[in-house]
Amino acid sequence: MIGYTTLGTNDIDKALVFYDGVLSAVGGKRLMTMPDARGFTLYGAGRDKPMLAITKPYDGGTATAGNGTMVALMADSRAQVDAVYAKAIELGAADDGAPGLRGGVGAQAFYGAYFRDLDGNKFCAYRMGDE
Repeated sequence: MIGYTTLGTNDIDKALVFYDGVLSAVGGKRLMTMPDARGFTLYGAGRDKPMLAITKPYDGGTATAGNGTMVALMADSRAQVDAVYAKAIELGAADDGAPGLRGGVGAQAFYGAYFRDLDGNKFCAYRMGDE
């Protein structure tokens, strides 16, 4: 259903180092980079799966984080949630909620961690269900 989500950045070089590290923790890699000044780069596990695009804004303005906007990264395990969060923090992300169980048991269990990237965009790494 979702092809890709785009997030703006004010420093494409720093953003790409950040996303190379964080997204590799959930099996993501660079799939495409446009040869332009904006540095539009698509990350994902494959072109046939949902992707994340990082770029300087098309209009040349300042990139800002959207209030109420968040990208969620699905993890294969709670340990992978912990690893994504740790890598993000190591690469300069701001903590927005340490890893932990956030309600429910069994299939309704939600284990998540929240952080903000170098431009303030909010992310959640999560695993649903018991583990």
